[in-house]
Amino acid sequence: MAGATLNFKEILGYGGKALPLIIFNIILAFSVAYLIGRKLQVSANTSTLVGAGTSICGGTAIATLASIIKAKEIEIAYAMTAIFLFDILAALSYPYLATSLGLTPNQFGFLAGTAINDTSSVAAAEATYNVLNNLDINLAITVKLTRITMLIAVAVVFTIITFRKETKMNDTSDNKATSTSQDTSEKLSVGQTVIKVFPKFILVFIFMAILNTVGVFQNISGASTFFSKGYKFLNTTALAGVGFKINFKDLVTKGVKPVILGGCTWLAVFASSFLFVLIFASFIG
Repeated sequence: MAGATLNFKEILGYGGKALPLIIFNIILAFSVAYLIGRKLQVSANTSTLVGAGTSICGGTAIATLASIIKAKEIEIAYAMTAIFLFDILAALSYPYLATSLGLTPNQFGFLAGTAINDTSSVAAAEATYNVLNNLDINLAITVKLTRITMLIAVAVVFTIITFRKETKMNDTSDNKATSTSQDTSEKLSVGQTVIKVFPKFILVFIFMAILNTVGVFQNISGASTFFSKGYKFLNTTALAGVGFKINFKDLVTKGVKPVILGGCTWLAVFASSFLFVLIFASFIG
């Protein structure tokens, strides 16, 4: 569903300007998540999920990477909670912050599009900003869609990392393996990395985005609306399912560290995007 809402033409246009900031934020988010996560003694999987959710696309990124790194359900639940607590805060505060500071529509588009986690929250923030300023723009969504495409690259990276970890563990547990079998294993690891671990739905994601870009869905009555609403519905359903996994008692006693981690990562990305829109205002337009 998410892929069918992407348009590569828009991404290569206005969204392309935000690409350097998006890439920097991804590196920053993962760096902060691992650094702070290690100090808080949060699991590496939780740190990975928080970094991905903050820097790319919230629950969609968490769900994608969780299947690759084989995260536990409790790790997914804690990461989701940490991400969406601050996602809601950002969606409610950014439109008023941008308006009070007199940011231009393009500056707000960069800020909201690069620093709010979930797509639906970006849409909500932009709708609020439009009402406050009597506008009708969708720049933040365009930047956000550019961020979503980075999920493909991040998924590939973690696919390779996960496969290599599994290969190393297998080699360690099998000390009696001959050099011939090890060479064969190495050849297979190069040729089968993506096939073995890479989530197949990413390929469908890309295919649907291509169809949307060439205008296939625009020629089908109601298709674009169906995919847009369907994506929001399925995303909401997934979040409801995550809610059933969360125990508030455990969240207070065990899950407070992931929430702190999510807050630190969110603040780092916000600071990066906010400074960018102020310093490079002329570049943004």
